[in-house]
Amino acid sequence: MNDIRDLYQQVIFDHYRRPHNRRDIDHASHHAEGYNPLCGDRVKLELRIENGIVTEVGFDGEGCAIATASASMMTDLIKGKTLAEAEQLIQRFQSMVTSDHEPAQSETQGLGKTTILAGVREFPARVKCATLAWRTLSAALHHKEHYEE
Repeated sequence: MNDIRDLYQQVIFDHYRRPHNRRDIDHASHHAEGYNPLCGDRVKLELRIENGIVTEVGFDGEGCAIATASASMMTDLIKGKTLAEAEQLIQRFQSMVTSDHEPAQSETQGLGKTTILAGVREFPARVKCATLAWRTLSAALHHKEHYEE
């Protein structure tokens, strides 16, 4: 169990210290800002979507290690995905971190490294941290400029 916890912490802190895709996107076609007033986490997400495919994605913001790592891993995951695939990933991630049981592998298909965040479901306050970027992504895909917990 300690090995899994150590891996979890290592992945989270690697993405927190050196987040992937922390940048602005020139000529973004979709964007949204998310805010969690309970802890102060903020995320700004920008995407360029061409022919129904996410070609570029970037984020910025201030947040805890879980919020930042989740945003970093999410941006890696959705690049190159169709809008439908991105929507499926949002639903799978939300389900994974809010489920009251250990999700089956079929329920987390395609989530890659983000499955490391499944353990946050044991800490309800942390679920909001892990899902902030994902809910902001959903807002951006639906042309809503803001998401607030």
